[in-house]
Amino acid sequence: MTEVLKALSDPNRRKILRLLGHGELNAGDIGHNFDLTAPTLSHHLSILKRAELVRVRRDGTQLIYSLNTTVMQDAAAAILDFIPQEQLKPQEEKS
Repeated sequence: MTEVLKALSDPNRRKILRLLGHGELNAGDIGHNFDLTAPTLSHHLSILKRAELVRVRRDGTQLIYSLNTTVMQDAAAAILDFIPQEQLKPQEEKS
């Protein structure tokens, strides 16, 4: 969980995850959405891979990245565990 929280702590990495939420992308397609050097983008992707938030597959010479929804769901559930249950219940309408 520490690796996941570290990965989520950076706004660039959160933006990468949002982009991948729409479907698979290669590193070049991801990079077009940022003003980052290739080594910096590679570093961010490496952190996301290490945290298992993204999956990577090879397609010829390209690496294709996708969101690992299972780990995202586990992280969301762990974060929700910190919120008292009564705060998660829907608010009753006032009459």
